[in-house]
Amino acid sequence: MTRVGCYPGTFNPLTVAHVAVAEAGRDTGALDRVDLVVSVEALGKPGTTSDEFGRRLDLLRAAVAPVDWLGLAVTEHRLIVDIADGYDVVIMGADKWRQVNDPAWYDDEVAGRDAAVARLPRVLVAPRGDDEPDDVELLAVDRVHRRVSSSAIRSGHPDAQSWLAP
Repeated sequence: MTRVGCYPGTFNPLTVAHVAVAEAGRDTGALDRVDLVVSVEALGKPGTTSDEFGRRLDLLRAAVAPVDWLGLAVTEHRLIVDIADGYDVVIMGADKWRQVNDPAWYDDEVAGRDAAVARLPRVLVAPRGDDEPDDVELLAVDRVHRRVSSSAIRSGHPDAQSWLAP
């Protein structure tokens, strides 16, 4: 039986940290495959044109193609709980785990948030910066990856080139 995990995100661009987190999730979750899952319209992120989205998907397809355990999926879902439905494991960064637990994304209803979180499969979280949530299973990811950021790359961070995934 194939065990598959999902790692939702925009991956704009895909970084060495994304790949390291996916690999740690694969190893920790005893997964056969990890799907990078990209939402057509990401929650809490400004929209992109269909051309920009298409180019990003082309780059992601090229990046995952040589990695036999890494896949790519596109979804219309926006909430992690909906994206993760049907997967054995969901992988995310600590910042995303905080978002998943924020009632604001569930019409400010704590009961709605609790019901959604209860539907999640096994959750594996990568620490981000100094954020190491204590209410979830953490992934062992090298500290060097904790500061890597797609946003910083897009903003021209001086380490940007070394942070890009091959």
